[in-house]
Amino acid sequence: MNFRVCIVLLVFAVIVAGPAAHAACSNASVKGVYGITSVGLNGSLQPASSVDQITVDGAGNITGSSTKSIDGSIVTFTFTGVYSIATNCTGSATFTNQDGEIEHDNIFLNNGNTGAFLIQTDSNHVQSSIAVAQGTATCTNLGVKRAYSFEATGTVIGVGQVAVGGRLTLNGTGSITGTETLSLDGVIHSSVPVSGTYQINSDCTGSATITPKGLTPTNLSLLVVNADKEIMAIETDSNTIVTGTFQQ
Repeated sequence: MNFRVCIVLLVFAVIVAGPAAHAACSNASVKGVYGITSVGLNGSLQPASSVDQITVDGAGNITGSSTKSIDGSIVTFTFTGVYSIATNCTGSATFTNQDGEIEHDNIFLNNGNTGAFLIQTDSNHVQSSIAVAQGTATCTNLGVKRAYSFEATGTVIGVGQVAVGGRLTLNGTGSITGTETLSLDGVIHSSVPVSGTYQINSDCTGSATITPKGLTPTNLSLLVVNADKEIMAIETDSNTIVTGTFQQ
């Protein structure tokens, strides 16, 4: 068989085979521990954000815990829910909120079933979310020893809109160093040195305090996801509605 014929047959085989098959989507394909970060407006059109850790059982059931800011008031609570995933990798879920009320979401899975986007579908809510699988994370202070890019956005009551970007190093024994650039209601603080501390628990939750030089300390609730390559964060200081992400 000559070279030209071989090439033609190879191209034909690729066309017939088509693209690589995506992972099948079903309730069973979504199983394990996930982190979810949400931002938007609640049913009273107040700014609200949260970081949730959920466990899905592959059979349509959800349990979880949440740290949530409701217009600057921080609450923590546990919740339950149910979910349904169709073969086209879309689905729906219902959760109980901090008041025991039912909230509804539409789900859009990524191709690997390792994450998803969600949008709340209850009237008067303007809320979207990102879900990321926890994966095989090593949830200790040493397990997150690395340099991360960091971003955070939201509102601080009495200050206005805030945004932060930076590069932070977690040293493996509970200390943080790095630099951040902050916009505090449009006032820019560039390349500010930061110091801080962190604690990662065995269940992949944690906490941190980060202090930009000359500015107020920021206290965060943390959740390790994506095999320790990412950490979800929500500020737990009163009068703040701020979420962020550490990313390797």
